[in-house]
Amino acid sequence: MNNTKSQHDHDRAGSLQPSSVRAIETSFAPKMPVFDSTQLFGAASEIGIMHQGALYRLKITRQGKLILNK
Repeated sequence: MNNTKSQHDHDRAGSLQPSSVRAIETSFAPKMPVFDSTQLFGAASEIGIMHQGALYRLKITRQGKLILNK
C-alpha cells in the first residue's frame, strides 16, 4: 500500500501539476483510482477539472464537504 506523502509540484499560478498527483492503492476498490483530496487541492479550496471540453469546479465547502459545479 502506498501511503507516502509526496511534494506537490506547482506552476507559477500555484496550480497542482498532474505529474504530482498519485493514486492511492486501496484494498476495497483495486481497479478504481483513489486520490487524497490534499493531493488535488493543496492549499486551495477550489480546483478546476476539464471534462469533455467543459470546465467543472470542485470546491471544499465551509463544512468540509465537496461540491462539483459545471
